[in-house]
Amino acid sequence: MMTEGTFSAESTPSKPAPEQSWIKVWDPLVRIGHWLLLIAIATALITRGEPESLHQGAGYVVAGYVVFRLFWGIAGPEHARFENFIALPKATLGYLGGLLNGKAKRHLGHSPPGGLMVIALLLAMSATAATGMAMENKVPVPTIVQTLVPIELEAEEEDSPWEEIHEAAANLVLGLVFLHIGGVIAASIGHKENLVRAMVNGKKRAP
Repeated sequence: MMTEGTFSAESTPSKPAPEQSWIKVWDPLVRIGHWLLLIAIATALITRGEPESLHQGAGYVVAGYVVFRLFWGIAGPEHARFENFIALPKATLGYLGGLLNGKAKRHLGHSPPGGLMVIALLLAMSATAATGMAMENKVPVPTIVQTLVPIELEAEEEDSPWEEIHEAAANLVLGLVFLHIGGVIAASIGHKENLVRAMVNGKKRAP
């Protein structure tokens, strides 16, 4: 015989699990620019001068993105602004240490290392685009650049003295891209969220 309490306990339906809430983090311009930049960098690295027009076109896309991102880092929405993600080295090291022991603080926008990567990529891409334009327009190498960076000025006529710096900057961009991919994978695993998907639909899990 069931008591009233037993009947009540058995007949009470279980509460449904709460639905996961999402927050819009990355605006459309950041997302479109991110993937367009990826295509442009891949095109520039694959074509490395052949065909020259395609290589230069990709370079101008990279240069255009840098100009846009500098503007958007000041005038864009919250998570796109530099003030939202530029952090001190101590915060970056603390986050990396936390990621290793599973205690890293989750950030809705860029994490401290992610913010540092944005700045590093912008600087490397600026150097790559600027030296590429200098090569294209046969700009003389300033004395201060010759002092800071050893450049072979007695190159063959068809070569540009900017070429060494351009190639070094391009290789730096490639290295940073691989480092960025590794960081995205590590953070996705550490915080149990798909950061690639977030850069597609703009949404991240609410805190």
